[in-house]
Amino acid sequence: MIFEQLFDDKSSTYTYILSSGKGREALIIDPVLEHTERYLNLLTKLELKLVKVIDTHIHADHITGLNELSKRTKCTKIMGDNSKSEVVDLRVKENENIKIDNIDLKVMYTPGHTDCSYSFLMNDRIFTGDILLINGTGRTDFQNGDPYQSYDSIFNKILKLPEKTLVFPAHDYNGKKYSTIKNEKKNNPRLQVSSANEYAEIMNNLNLENPKMMDIAVPANVKGVTLNQAN
Repeated sequence: MIFEQLFDDKSSTYTYILSSGKGREALIIDPVLEHTERYLNLLTKLELKLVKVIDTHIHADHITGLNELSKRTKCTKIMGDNSKSEVVDLRVKENENIKIDNIDLKVMYTPGHTDCSYSFLMNDRIFTGDILLINGTGRTDFQNGDPYQSYDSIFNKILKLPEKTLVFPAHDYNGKKYSTIKNEKKNNPRLQVSSANEYAEIMNNLNLENPKMMDIAVPANVKGVTLNQAN
């Protein structure tokens, strides 16, 4: 299997390229617009054909490369069925599967960070978007986020997975690349709570500033901006 984890320094975003092998079909999760050429060059190097591109949610801190990649490769644009994106080709629902060759992703609806947050489970790993981070959880104070939904998504869905399951988030701000369900249960400070109310109390008092690009990124990601439109 080909598994590439790429990082955007500006927004601390992780992008993932998956394929069952060289010369096969590929999919990309959470691409960043400015790195489109980097993704395309890597696909060419690995002789991969990009057929699907997925965003875990409408991002507020960067403009997605989803639309530009589709424009350049004719790949299918995929998001969850609660997404407000106006350019998605395929909207997936809870428990549906996204397949290419021998890659199979199970769709999990995990709202809380936003109302359109989805996670994608593949065998021994889960791509959690912003709902569950490494030693943290995604904020719940904009884009119809909700701390009680976040608690439910994390405790009643994601943390129910086998403890050895690898956790690959859409962001990390401390240089960590992945975690495990076991590590997050034990070490994530926001998960050391005894109730949804206790978790909500933490989330409701983070008092974070809005992402710097929020006013630009959210509408751009809903409309589906390409490189020419962004420049």
